[in-house]
Amino acid sequence: MTIKLVAVTGCISGVAHTYMAAERLEKICQQEKWQVKIETQGALGIENLLSEHDVASADVVLLIADIELEGAERFTHCRCVHSSISTFLRFPERTLTAVKKIVTSPQETHINIA
Repeated sequence: MTIKLVAVTGCISGVAHTYMAAERLEKICQQEKWQVKIETQGALGIENLLSEHDVASADVVLLIADIELEGAERFTHCRCVHSSISTFLRFPERTLTAVKKIVTSPQETHINIA
C-alpha cells in the first residue's frame, strides 16, 4: 500500500533542524515508497505551503516541530503524528511505526511521539 503523507517541519531557530528533518523525511519516504509533500516553517518563512487539496488527500499528516506551527488548525480533522525535531532525527523508526499504525485509524486520530 502506498501511503500519501504531508508534513510540516519547524524548529525554534528556523534554520538547520527544520531542513534536516525535511531531508531525512524525504529519504525515509523514498525507502518506504511513500509519497510525501513537506512544508517548512523556518527562518525564510513558510516554504512549499501545503494546499487544502494536499491536506485533504493525505493519508497521514506528520507535524515534526518544536514550535507552534502556523496554520496548525488545518490538520484538526486529519490523522496526525506529532514529534519533536530531536526525537524524529534521533529515532525516525518511532515515526515510521506511528505512521503505519495510524494509517488505518479513524480521521481525527492524533499520536504524540515522546
